[in-house]
Amino acid sequence: MNAPADHTHLAPELKLREVPAALIETLQQRFGARCSTAQAVREQHGRDESIFDVPPPSAVVFAESTRDVADAVKLAAQHKVPVIPFGVGSSLEGHLLAIQGGISIDVSRMDKVLSVNAEDLTVTVQPGITRKAVNEAVKHEGLFFPIDPGADASIGGMAATRASGTNAVRYGTMRENVLALEVVTARGEVIRTGTRAKKSSAGYDLTRLMVGSEGTLGVITEVTLRLYPLPEAISAATCSFPTIEAAVRTVIQIIQMGVPIARCELIDAGTVRMVNAHSKLGLREEHMLLMEFHGSPASVQEQAETVQEIAKEFGGNDFEWATTPEERTRLWTARHNAYFAAIQSRPGCRAISTDTCVPISRLADCLLDSVAEADASGIPYFLVGHVGDGNFHFGYLIDPDQPEEHQKAEALNHTLVARALQLGGTCTGEHGVGLHKMDFLRTEAGDGAIDMMRTIKQALDPDNILNPGKIFRI
Repeated sequence: MNAPADHTHLAPELKLREVPAALIETLQQRFGARCSTAQAVREQHGRDESIFDVPPPSAVVFAESTRDVADAVKLAAQHKVPVIPFGVGSSLEGHLLAIQGGISIDVSRMDKVLSVNAEDLTVTVQPGITRKAVNEAVKHEGLFFPIDPGADASIGGMAATRASGTNAVRYGTMRENVLALEVVTARGEVIRTGTRAKKSSAGYDLTRLMVGSEGTLGVITEVTLRLYPLPEAISAATCSFPTIEAAVRTVIQIIQMGVPIARCELIDAGTVRMVNAHSKLGLREEHMLLMEFHGSPASVQEQAETVQEIAKEFGGNDFEWATTPEERTRLWTARHNAYFAAIQSRPGCRAISTDTCVPISRLADCLLDSVAEADASGIPYFLVGHVGDGNFHFGYLIDPDQPEEHQKAEALNHTLVARALQLGGTCTGEHGVGLHKMDFLRTEAGDGAIDMMRTIKQALDPDNILNPGKIFRI
C-alpha cells in the first residue's frame, strides 16, 4: 500500500507557482469587481471540508457565463498559472485547494436552468446550480433528479467528482446520469461532449472522461442530466437492530433478493445519538437502517413487507414509518446532517472521512472488521453508509492539535482501504481522489493505469494548469 506512513507526509506537497501581477491586473480589467484579491474571499475559496490547510489562491474570479470562464482560463494559460474550479466548497478530499497557487474560478453565479425537456426526461443546467434548486425547478413537471450526495452540492462539482449518494442503489451515480457537457479546455476553448440521446457510439466517450476528472481536464460550464418521474408513492421507514452485523446481513439479503429499494442507509448507534442531539429527534439509539421505497402504492407496500420480513429474520424491530413529505424530509435532513452532528459532538475537532465501497457480498467482512478496529483505537468516530451499494463512511473525529490522533486515524483509513481493495472494492466510492487518496489510487489502479491517466492529462493540459496536483502527481 502506498499510503503515507508518518505524520509529516500527510500534509500535501506545495509547489507554489508565481502569479504575475500582470495577470491579476488583466483579470481585474476584464472582470472588474468580479475579480477579487481580498484576503477573506481568497481564504473562503482556499478551504473545504478536508483536513488540509494550505495557502489560498492569489485571486478569485466570479464567472457568470461560459465566456467568462473561457476568458479567465485563456488569460491564466498565457502565464501558465493554475486555475481551480469552485462550486460551493463541499469537497471532502481537498479538490479545490490551491496547492500550486493560482486563481480560483467561482461558478456559483452560473446557476440557471437552461432548458427542461420533460418529454425526453432531461434538463440542461449551468454548473453552479445546486441539486436542490434543480429539483425545485423540475418538480412542476412531475420529475426529479435523484443523485443526492447529502450536501447541497453544485451540479458541476457533482459531475467533476462523479458523486452519488443515498439512492445510488436504485438510480445510479453521476456517471450514469450525465448525458452531455460543455467544457472549457486548458487553452480556453469551449467544447461539447455527448447529446441528449439516450445512447451513442460516436467516437470516444468524452463525457465519461470528464465526469470524475475533478477539474484536471477542463472546467465544466454546462451539464445535461437525466431526470426521472416522481414516484406515485414514497414511504420511508427506520428499523433498529441489536447489532451492526444484523443490520448489514439484512441489507445483503435485501439486495441479493433483488428488492428494488430506493434508499438503504446504515447509521450506527453512536451516530444516531449524535444525530438526535443535533437535530432534536427521538430516534431509537440503536444501530439503524433508514430506508425509502418508491413506486406504486401496491409495489411500495410489497417492498416494505418483504424487507420487514427479512429484517425480522435478523432480529430487527418493527418499522417506524415516516409517510408524510414533512416527516421524510426531517428524517433525511437529519441523516444528511450526520457529518455536522458528529463535528459538534467534539468541539474543535476535524473529521478524516473514509469512502470505501466493496461488492455487496463482501460488505459484512469489510465493515465489521473496520468497526472493531475503530472501537479499539479509542478515537471517536461516526459511521454512515449507503450500504445498499456496498459504500460506507467512517469519520474519525480528531483533535487537529494532536498529531498522534491524526496518525492513528490515517492508519485506520490505510487498513480499511487495504481491506476494501483485497475484497475487490475501491478506495473511493463517491468522494473522488483529490489530495487525500492519490496514493491509494496508485495501489488500486496500478502504475500502468496511472501512467495512462497521466498521458491523457499531459496531452490535454500540457502546462498542467487545470487543478494541478490532484488525482495523481506529475
